[in-house]
Amino acid sequence: MKISHYIDPQLIAHINCESRDQALSRLVQLLDSQGKIKDTAKFLKAITDREQIVSTGIGMGVAIPHAKLSDYNDFFLAIGILNKGVDWQSLDTAPVRLVFMIGGPDDKQMEYLQILSSLTRAIKDEKRRKKLLTAKSPEDIITIFEGL
Repeated sequence: MKISHYIDPQLIAHINCESRDQALSRLVQLLDSQGKIKDTAKFLKAITDREQIVSTGIGMGVAIPHAKLSDYNDFFLAIGILNKGVDWQSLDTAPVRLVFMIGGPDDKQMEYLQILSSLTRAIKDEKRRKKLLTAKSPEDIITIFEGL
């Protein structure tokens, strides 16, 4: 399972926002603009409902919000690089600057866990996280994930 398989340059954005909810909304809008979401309101609600259960801020300045819904066949990934850190109620209380939003079907748990595991392994690398924060283009970000 390669995380690079799920990365689309059209789903990578530098985001200027003031809050977690703004960041989530902007990434959902990006997914919608690229035709990845069938029902924008339903998807955003699933993402925000998930955040209410427990923060998807995993630490290290990273959040991995996700939603799995029955009306999807394939997984997709949007990447947001926030211009400044926002409070995400992360486990380590650090502000979040890297957001990896995962969406997809609710009946492919193994594939979802493989995506999550690959992504988590990749972002544990501090040098990689720093490169992501300074990347100037979607192509730069894709290069950082090549082979992973």
